[in-house]
Amino acid sequence: MSSRLSHAQLALDEATRNSYSIDQGPIVDRHLPLAVVWAESVENVQHIVRSCAAYGIPIVARGAGTGVSGGAHASRGCIVLSLERMNRILDLNPDDETAVVEPGVINAGLNAAAAEHGLMYAPDPASFKISTIGGNVATNAGGLRCAKYGVTRDSVLALDVVMSDGSLLHTGHQTFKGVAGYDLTALLVGSEGTLGIVVGVTVRLKYLPHEVHTVAAFYPDFRSAAAGVLAVGKARVQPAIMELLDNGTLQQLDEMNGSELQSRGKSLLLVQTDGFGAAAEAEVVRRVLAAGGAVVTTEASEEAEQLVELRRNSRGAEVDDEFRVGEDIAVPRSRLVDFVAELEAMASRYRVGLKVVAHAGDGNLHPTFWMDRVDEQTDAAALLRLNAALDESIRVGLDMGGTITGEHGVGQYKLRWLGLEQPEPVRELQRRIKDLFDPAGILNPGKAI
Repeated sequence: MSSRLSHAQLALDEATRNSYSIDQGPIVDRHLPLAVVWAESVENVQHIVRSCAAYGIPIVARGAGTGVSGGAHASRGCIVLSLERMNRILDLNPDDETAVVEPGVINAGLNAAAAEHGLMYAPDPASFKISTIGGNVATNAGGLRCAKYGVTRDSVLALDVVMSDGSLLHTGHQTFKGVAGYDLTALLVGSEGTLGIVVGVTVRLKYLPHEVHTVAAFYPDFRSAAAGVLAVGKARVQPAIMELLDNGTLQQLDEMNGSELQSRGKSLLLVQTDGFGAAAEAEVVRRVLAAGGAVVTTEASEEAEQLVELRRNSRGAEVDDEFRVGEDIAVPRSRLVDFVAELEAMASRYRVGLKVVAHAGDGNLHPTFWMDRVDEQTDAAALLRLNAALDESIRVGLDMGGTITGEHGVGQYKLRWLGLEQPEPVRELQRRIKDLFDPAGILNPGKAI
């Protein structure tokens, strides 16, 4: 296949460059790319990388742009390389339970194709209907099913990667098990396009559940709901989904969807079991949560699906900016109750808005702090309070043994906190790895590390 680019694969106009200059993350330092280029083949990507390498032009690769940490924000003097047109499922082998896809394949599209064979691709970020597999790989995206099936890295067997000199590298294996050499595949998953540009992904598929049961447990407050998570764990049940929604989130969902979730409680714990034992596990969950004071409902399938769908859309239609920042902090599950209490105290102390959703099964919380815009004088003080709340939430989470990002990636926005989590020797080793993979520093500079 030719590496030659057509005119339809290149855009220089300001409107397109502006549209592709950012993802959905807060903007720290905005730049317009020199151009936007759409690759349609591996050869295209190699040609683009070689051309940029020859002139020292930075490359920011992107998929659907659904990231929320600024990992796909344009860098100064860069080109944005879109992989969204590389959207073919190259192979789906139901006997081996694997699929090989191009990076622009939409997560939901792969799941639809796998479902025809009684299989599924397990990682399911909230943006699964529009986010790409390549983007999921770049950030090691998680999702609602993380509690049982793990994150993207746990489902990736092999990668095809264009390196910074334009060469093509294949890592990993076609088998479920394989420990030959260093695990470069695991290293590349979550590297946010700073080590190479993923052009092919071999993924492991899982069995589509024979049966799914959803349990909704409404509580008078978020802390009681968080305690319910630990109670399910002590019952030794492994749900596929365990999601927590606080009162602020329920209020927003009611406003957006005309629902009446707040009339049923101030916090919702949504638990989904799957597989041949789903009914038995769900019954244990109902009994345990009811004993802990929850109002537990036996949902009809239609309402269960609606509740899961509402949770997937619980970030709302807003895009993070300087006045609204959704965070991605993970803490040990045993500290969920403590961390939520601290978040509520911070919101009150700094006079900022707060809503929290959480992948409670693995301790990954998404607290969103926000301030209403009024005028320039008021906004200046508001921004100081908002950022103070953000900084404190990170410090408290780390003190509890947590991390600054569970699934969204560091990107551009979270670099200011990375040093709080990782000591300098660790960061220096990562910089040396970056230099080995990308000696000219042209791959997504200023991100991830």
